[in-house]
Amino acid sequence: MLTTILFIFIVLLASVLQASTGFGFSLMATPFLFLIFEPREAVQINLILSLAISCTLVPKLKNEIDFAVLKRITIGSVAGLPIGLLVYLVLNLNILKVVISIIILLSTVLLMLKLRIKQTKVRDFIVGGISGAFTVSMGIAGPPLLLYFAGTDTEKEKLRSTALAFYLFIYSISLISHVTFAGTAKVIWFSSAYAIPLIIIGLILGQFLYKRMNERLFMILIYIILLITGSQLLYNSLG
Repeated sequence: MLTTILFIFIVLLASVLQASTGFGFSLMATPFLFLIFEPREAVQINLILSLAISCTLVPKLKNEIDFAVLKRITIGSVAGLPIGLLVYLVLNLNILKVVISIIILLSTVLLMLKLRIKQTKVRDFIVGGISGAFTVSMGIAGPPLLLYFAGTDTEKEKLRSTALAFYLFIYSISLISHVTFAGTAKVIWFSSAYAIPLIIIGLILGQFLYKRMNERLFMILIYIILLITGSQLLYNSLG
């Protein structure tokens, strides 16, 4: 019963954040899903639900997408996918979580200290590659993109829409890679189906919240998401 309540809470909160920021679901859900499911199950459930959210939101946001940036990060992600899959199949999961959590926490602190970087085409490709590797290895594409877009002061509308469009591609490819090379299980699909109504509720609430946020509140929320994600990943790996 407690597990079910925790699952409902995780999916609802993460869906609200995804709709309001363009990033929240995988960042918030994955570390906590590790508390409930086996690693493979947690990653695949996250991929399925994140893909469902992107399919729902992207058609409504297509006019705000930066297609030039989207093209570059998508191409870059293709190079990162096999690296991430290799890491997932070979590297100890706890080691991977420690490394990623430290990267997220340190990068977030630097952003909060107003460290800014210039956006370039080459960096778009690199960030896409890192996101691809992160997605297939841990089920989270968000941190590299979020840190990069936040560091380049990308407008919140463009940030949110471009990220969601990218997820539509990267989560589809990552899910196919997982099912093909790591297999799947009934509990993954049953749990995902159970979560769909929760996602719909969360998206409605998230859209309501998004319309009432200014840029400053938007960035504060992003910093909170990153800090919680990095801390929870680190706690899970050391616990």
